[in-house]
Amino acid sequence: MSEKIQKMLANAGLGSRRQIEGWIQEGRITVNGRTASIGDRMTYHDKVLVDGREVKLIKSKNQKTRVLIYHKPEGEMCTRHDPEGRPTIFERLPLIRNSRWICVGRLDFNTSGLLLITNDGELANLLMHPSSNIEREYAVRIRGEVTPEMVNKLQKGVQLEDGLARVDHLIDAGGNGSNHWYHVTVKEGRNRLVRRLWEALGLTVSRLIRIRYGNVYLPSGLRRGKFVELNVDEVAQLEQFVKLLGQPQ
Repeated sequence: MSEKIQKMLANAGLGSRRQIEGWIQEGRITVNGRTASIGDRMTYHDKVLVDGREVKLIKSKNQKTRVLIYHKPEGEMCTRHDPEGRPTIFERLPLIRNSRWICVGRLDFNTSGLLLITNDGELANLLMHPSSNIEREYAVRIRGEVTPEMVNKLQKGVQLEDGLARVDHLIDAGGNGSNHWYHVTVKEGRNRLVRRLWEALGLTVSRLIRIRYGNVYLPSGLRRGKFVELNVDEVAQLEQFVKLLGQPQ
């Protein structure tokens, strides 16, 4: 049975569907000697090349889904190669054969905390797709006085340059002065969203740590720069969690 090229290559762990759609538009993918176009379909028996290198789809079809929890420290990039030579998260990850690691969403250079990493492009797509509305929870340290009016505005909505945004849950986690913490939950993956929400109110975020993504929490004993791999049952629970949210069209 044929499937769309981006879905099949995502399943093979080459990247997310959105990434692969970009590669198709850039003319980087050929199927049976012909440059692929958006909307083209293929089977596991077709010969597909990405940047001139053949992808073995039969082998990747039966590949085991793997998921890592990585505790990203501040000062690392979530890209494979940084033009400025800054360290990237991929330098810390274990080698993987006949596939590649895909980062589920990103954390900016100055943000630390939980990153999910998988070799399953379809799972990565479901976890990142806007229609899934998956919760991301952050611990935020704020400089400045947070008033009840500000909290109310964050929950009702703040106008940003790329549209209205809001927090879904906000909990005062305690602290005094410049060491006051809040736990904030959002359902969007917009770039620097949590920082920009607070900054729009004239406040400064001095620390930002992602502590949860969906039903996966950052393990309390996992040191920064280290990772732990989910076992078979934990991967199955994550897959079931995503399916219950409803698969995007």
